[in-house]
Amino acid sequence: MRLIKSIKLAFNMLVHSKLRSWLSVIGIVIGVASVITILALSNGMKQDMEERLGGLGADIITISKGFSRASGAGGSFQGGPPGLSGSSSGEQKEQNLTNKDIQALKLIPNIKYLQGKVSGKADITYLAETMSVTVTGVDPKVWKDIETTELDSGRYLSQGDTNVVVLSYGLAKERFKNEIQINSQVIIEGVTFRVVGILEESSTSGMGGGGGGASLYMPIQTARTVLEDVGEKEFNSIEIKVENVNLLDDTVSEIEERLRLTRAVTEKTQDFSVSSVKAMQETISETIESVTLFLTGIAAISLLVGAVGIANTMFTTVLEKIKDIGIMKSIGAKNREILSIFLFNSSMIGLAGGILGGILGVIISKTIMSVVGLSIGGGPRGMSLSSVVSPQIVLAVFGISVLIGILAGIIPAYQASKMNPVDALRYE
Repeated sequence: MRLIKSIKLAFNMLVHSKLRSWLSVIGIVIGVASVITILALSNGMKQDMEERLGGLGADIITISKGFSRASGAGGSFQGGPPGLSGSSSGEQKEQNLTNKDIQALKLIPNIKYLQGKVSGKADITYLAETMSVTVTGVDPKVWKDIETTELDSGRYLSQGDTNVVVLSYGLAKERFKNEIQINSQVIIEGVTFRVVGILEESSTSGMGGGGGGASLYMPIQTARTVLEDVGEKEFNSIEIKVENVNLLDDTVSEIEERLRLTRAVTEKTQDFSVSSVKAMQETISETIESVTLFLTGIAAISLLVGAVGIANTMFTTVLEKIKDIGIMKSIGAKNREILSIFLFNSSMIGLAGGILGGILGVIISKTIMSVVGLSIGGGPRGMSLSSVVSPQIVLAVFGISVLIGILAGIIPAYQASKMNPVDALRYE
């Protein structure tokens, strides 16, 4: 019963000092809202990034020609998808990959599928409209097993195909006035091709996903006749799907060692880059976590300011309640009971700040993500960004808020509990 009585007295103190208490609560609210907003946005970005990169295939390794000295060992962005290797600064070597490289890679045990790819720009004409697109030549035998984007309609390329193409969703549905349908005829660099497949709209557009942008795919031998400056036995890149993704890092190391041997280069003179989506995902996650930790530290300063505000409020409350303390002690209240009353009071201020700050943080994070999503694109094809507030985060922040309240109230509560009842009753 004494504990319940202490809680009731602490609550009455909070209610009867509304203005001063709520000013202290505001300090905690700001700090908690800032921390929850930052953590929610960070979790949302990580989840969105993992979903987008997950669509590219965590078991895919890409080998690209060229290596930038400025980027150090392993390429410009170890773990990046095609198009991210290399750098505008530093010495960049350019030497195409060859059949010799592919034959050497086939000896690596963890490789399940492997294909060489060529790519370049070409003009496509459909119903008198012409535009420039990215043409990628792939191996029809294994492309469907490596490609991470599903089909919207039609089929993938198959062995024996010649003048047929598979289009990205963006090229088929959005780039021309009239949508390109399956079995439509298109002209690429003066040669007629039949459309046999259209890839699904991809959330990884611009990050290596096959469904986005103005791109199309055709058998590699046909692509060699359409694209200029493409050697008969050369490739712009080599794409690999591994058998066991848990051995991906070891496989990447083995690929690098084998290619250095077959291409007669060392780590310093390396003229190729090996990258994987999994490695890029890990790198980005680590970067987001580092930035989040830094911003959370800055936001936590607000909690420190709030703690100072609670301490100030508690000192003032103790001064106001000196006579009440004297009365309670004179009728038998013990030091620990006086201490508990004031600690409950300070913890209630922290809890109130935590609850209101948590609600405000969720609202702010949701609002920011909604605004950012709309500004990036919105609609069915826009970026669908979200904020993720996990129960663990909420419980941890509430716990910290209460702890801050208790810590801020310890000294004034201790002083109140040690007061001499006679001196307290004489206090004016």
